[in-house]
Amino acid sequence: MPINPKQMIYANLAEVAQALGHAHRLELLEQIAQGPRSVEELAVLAELTVANASRHLQVLRRARLVETDKQGKRVFYRLAGECEVIAMLKALGRVAERNVAEVREVIDDYFGARDELDAISREALLTRLEEGGVTLLDVRPEHEFALGHLPGAINVPLTELEQRFDELPQDLEIVAYCRGPYCVMSFDAVAALRARGYRIRRLEDGFPEWKAAGLSVETRH
Repeated sequence: MPINPKQMIYANLAEVAQALGHAHRLELLEQIAQGPRSVEELAVLAELTVANASRHLQVLRRARLVETDKQGKRVFYRLAGECEVIAMLKALGRVAERNVAEVREVIDDYFGARDELDAISREALLTRLEEGGVTLLDVRPEHEFALGHLPGAINVPLTELEQRFDELPQDLEIVAYCRGPYCVMSFDAVAALRARGYRIRRLEDGFPEWKAAGLSVETRH
């Protein structure tokens, strides 16, 4: 019986879709999108055992969503086709926001309560940066900031924000960002700083989307 090319393509698409069909694997992809991570690091960040994290990562690897690099005895995971994987996750989020009532309720009740203003787009932020007078605030943990960040950004992790308010300018607009569109850290940072009189807005996406768009990034080693 001849091979049906359409069925072959759909079978492989189904494997990719199946790999995405678990909340832990989506969270692992979000973490890997910040930069290469070891299994041990990913297990801690996703609050999984190393064995469980490894099983999920193998599913993602078989679907060719992640690749590995070996450094000594440690194995590091990175996105395979970074731009495409990040775009796929963003598209998945848009479909869920439109079609799934529970997702819309979370967006409205949780995120909307913390930031009633529209987020700033990448295009608008680029214009504001060219004009000057805006401060970029990265509220991710320091080790993620070191892997890559928007050029000129100040790193104040959300857990340290209350102790470091004096490091942020009150006379300039601040744009905060974190891991991605559903990362709560930037929403919480906006709420905390706006309550103290800062002029602050949130970037509509996070660092991975900025990098995937081919825009300039900085690293700190």
